[in-house]
Formats: sequence, structure tokens, C-alpha cells
Amino acid sequence: MINFQNVSKQYNNSEPALTDVTFKINPKEFVSIVGRSGAGKSTLVKLLIAEEKPSKGRVIFGHYDVGKLKSKELPKLRRHIGVVFQDFRLLPTKSAHENIAFALEVAGRKHNEIEDLVGEVLDLVGLGNKGDNFPRELSGGEKQRVAIARAMVNRPDVIVADEPTGNLDPMNTLEIVNLLTQINALGTTVILATHNKDVVNQLSKRVMVLENGRLVRDEEGGRYSLT
Repeated sequence: MINFQNVSKQYNNSEPALTDVTFKINPKEFVSIVGRSGAGKSTLVKLLIAEEKPSKGRVIFGHYDVGKLKSKELPKLRRHIGVVFQDFRLLPTKSAHENIAFALEVAGRKHNEIEDLVGEVLDLVGLGNKGDNFPRELSGGEKQRVAIARAMVNRPDVIVADEPTGNLDPMNTLEIVNLLTQINALGTTVILATHNKDVVNQLSKRVMVLENGRLVRDEEGGRYSLT
């Protein structure tokens, strides 16, 4: 499904953000991409969702050669990928329901279909009774659940979570990781970019370790330590 082929990325005249990174991710996998701040995790995510293009190498997603896509082709790619960020990125003047529905409205879905889909994903993330609440009325964990529901509502093939627990306490972190695990069990590929070793070690799933922009380890059921 996802194939990075000798990918390097350099911004202007700075040190390379990624250097000669090669890996494959198969459908329905759960993969943690880990490393210290500045290791290249966010750059890798940006390359996958076509926010950036590789300086060298190829990024393949299904039948898309991501680095060669034109701007008008990007919406088609991004329908297959749901993205969850550390800072939630919810619209403050819209309710939880409206934040999720907005993603479908942009895609041109019909009203009845939108109502059904939003209800389904709110139930999936355990917020069926919070649809009318605005972001300011939600806890950090609830905001991230809304963000995950928004990422899921188009039924993407892949969820990419970039430091989704970075602003959460340990209890909410555990709940978000469990939710991502449940989503993966339903058949969605999950890619989790994080520096939280406790999260990774709890999962006991495939771990890819980045150091200074290089992929230094890739193993199933791996554990991760900063030491």
C-alpha cells in the first residue's frame, strides 16, 4: 500500500530532514514511527500526505506516485488518508458534529448521508452525546476524539496520527491509543508518529525508529527507548 523508495528530503540549505529512507507498509498494519524531536517524523508524514515532495526517491501510495501528483489530483489522494494532529485543529465556532460534517460538506456529500456518517463516527469514538458541544466545552481527550472522528468520517484506508497524544495526560493518552487500536482492528491501517516510548511499548506492534533523518531500525513487536 505505502512504499518509500530511497526517499531523501532537504529544506533549502539546511541539513537533510530525511536521508535514503526505504520501507513498505501493508494494508491493515499498525506502525509506530518514533524518534526524538527533529528526527524526521513530521517530514515523513508531510511527504505521505503530499504537503511536501521528496528531494530524491519516490513515495508510492496505492497507485499514486505521490511526489508527482499535480495540485488538482491531491484531493483524490487525501480521501484515502485521514490525518490527526497534536493540536486537534478543530474549528472553534463549530460544534463537534459540525466540525466532522464540514469534511463531508467539502466533499459534496448529501445532507442525509452526512447526518448518518457523523452519527456513526461520533458513536465510534464514544462521543455520541457530545455532538452539540463546542471545542471550548470539551476536554483535551474529547477534542482529540472529535479530531479522530473527523479523520475517520470519509472511511479512509489509512489514519496518520502525528503526535496525537502530545497534549494529553496519561489517562487520555491511554484512551486515544486504545481507540486507534480499535480502529486498526476494524481494518484501517494506522501510522502513529510519536516520541512517547511508553505508548509504543504498550502497543507491542511494528516500530520504525528514525535518528537524524535515517531509518535505523524496523521490527515487529519492537520496543523503543531513548537511551
